[in-house]
Order: sequence, then structure tokens, then C-alpha cells
Amino acid sequence: MTDFALDRVFAARARIAGIADRTPLVPSSLNARFGQEFLLKLEIVQPVGAFKLRGAVNAIFGLDADVAGVTCCSTGNHGRGVAYAARARGLRAVVCMSHLAPQAKVAGVRALGAEARIVGHSQDEAQTEAERLVREEGLTEISPFDDPLVIAGQGTIGLELLEARPDLDTILVPLSGGGLAAGVAFAAKTINPRVRVIGITMDRGAAMYASLQAGHPVEVTEVASLADSLGGGIGLQNRLSFPLCRDYLDDVVLVTEDEIYHALQTIYYEDRIVCEGACVVGIAAVQAGKVALRGPTATIITGRNLDMRLHAAIMAGQDVTLGELTIKGTRYEP
Repeated sequence: MTDFALDRVFAARARIAGIADRTPLVPSSLNARFGQEFLLKLEIVQPVGAFKLRGAVNAIFGLDADVAGVTCCSTGNHGRGVAYAARARGLRAVVCMSHLAPQAKVAGVRALGAEARIVGHSQDEAQTEAERLVREEGLTEISPFDDPLVIAGQGTIGLELLEARPDLDTILVPLSGGGLAAGVAFAAKTINPRVRVIGITMDRGAAMYASLQAGHPVEVTEVASLADSLGGGIGLQNRLSFPLCRDYLDDVVLVTEDEIYHALQTIYYEDRIVCEGACVVGIAAVQAGKVALRGPTATIITGRNLDMRLHAAIMAGQDVTLGELTIKGTRYEP
């Protein structure tokens, strides 16, 4: 087991209080359809519209007073969290993003006062630029997932879930680099080893899934996805999020772009929620019959920072093109 203690998560909760506070856990209208109580943890109400604020605040407010500034590699939401936390501490922030990052997320980073530096066509290329800034300009890197303070910050969601509902049977967690999944799974299963925690990700370019299958961190080819927040590598030198996901996740389930498309429609038309594709992978997995529910289940609605034109097209049932892939549109039917 990885050397990571629950007191880190409780310390994170104290540090982020007043900036990234507890979010609502609400019942979904899908209860009847799914045959079990289905709950939504609404991280979309965080000030930056995503759960990433928790880890970013914990990490940045844990830095020494003389830090020169911060940098990170991000698909968008982590960058917004870092920008927000850095501004609150009066620090320079440079967010490195690839050309695959949606323009809405690039604009969101800049609106919070950070520099958005667009480099290459993969997270690995953006990561290289972040490492250069650390080496040549003395900035401190805030990893989106492989950092104990970031993971502890995200783990506060696990505390809140089990405090609100100690009877939870299953938690469905969107899975990317593993910061969220590692923190939530560690906190939840340390408190209650019987709770089932399942990571859900897209079936194309899923780095953590491929790494878990291989038994060690591996590189993957990144592709455009409706769940763009789940893209990117985990780093070949991953020290923490990979072993925590390996040791604490009960399973990892893959969903298709078609299933994500339909789940985006479902949460909008049934629960009246506008959110990113990465948020609905848990719903997609249950709708597709890939996860069988056994009791009260919660999933994390992780972010709202999306391209609204793309969202409108999906709600209208239009075709959507992602790189070389075209998703055939369908109008929503319950």
C-alpha cells in the first residue's frame, strides 16, 4: 500500500475551508429508472465550476511564503483552480495547455488572471513546458493529480460523501490522471472498506486505465473526446495517483462517445443540469448496463466549464465531430 494517511485529507478540509467548501449531494430524477437511490455530488457549484479548486487551494496555500509563482499542466479545470488559488494568494500563475484544450477553458483561465500558455498537441508537450518554467524561471509546479496535497484536497469529497450518506454502497468517480479517484477512493475506503468505488473513463486515450492494465504508467495517444477533461497522460514517473488508484479502486469501466453523448442529454433533460462530458461518465456506465447498482449510489458531477455551442448541438440531437470521429446525433428519448 502507498504511504498516504487520512489525516492529510482532514488537514486539507481545514485549509480549504471558506474557499472550496462543501457542495450539495442531491437525489437524481434517475432513481426510478436505475432501480436504486442515485445521488449527484454537485462540484459544479464551486467558484471555478469544478472540483479541481479543492486540490489547487490545498496545494497553493500549503506553499512557503517566498514562492516565486506557480505553474501547471492542465486540460482546463485544474488550470482554473490554480489560477483562482494563485490570485487569492497574490501569486503569478502560468497554466500550460495543449491545443486540444477547449477555447472556453483557455478563456476561463485567462479571466482569472493567469497566463494560459498553449503548447503542442498533447498533455505531455504541455507538461514539458511546465517543467521548463520550473527549471528556468523558478516557478513551483502544481500537479493536476500526482501531488499529495492535491490528492488530499480532492479526497475531501470522499469525506463529505460518507458523512452525508454513511450507507452509500457505490461511488462512481470520473477517472483521468487519478487525483480525484485516488483521493476519493482512499478517503472513502479508509473510512468504510465496504463501499465500492469505481473509476469511469472514456474508451479512447484513457491513460490511467491503460496503465492499470499494464501494471505500470504508460503513454497513450490523446484524442478529442466529449469527456475532454479526462484526457492526458499520468506521467511515466507517477509516484502517487497510480498506486493509490491501483490499490483502492474496485474497478475501472470504459464508456463510448455515443454513451457519453446520450448521458449528457439524460442529465440535462431529466435533472436540468448543464455540465461537461466528463461529469456524466458514471451515468453513461449505468445506462449502458456496464455497472450494476446494488444500493445507494453517488456520482460526482465534476465541472461545468464546457463549450455551450457543443452542448446546444447535443441537446438538439445534432451530429458532433471530434477530430476524425463523428458521433451520429439522436434526439433525446427517455
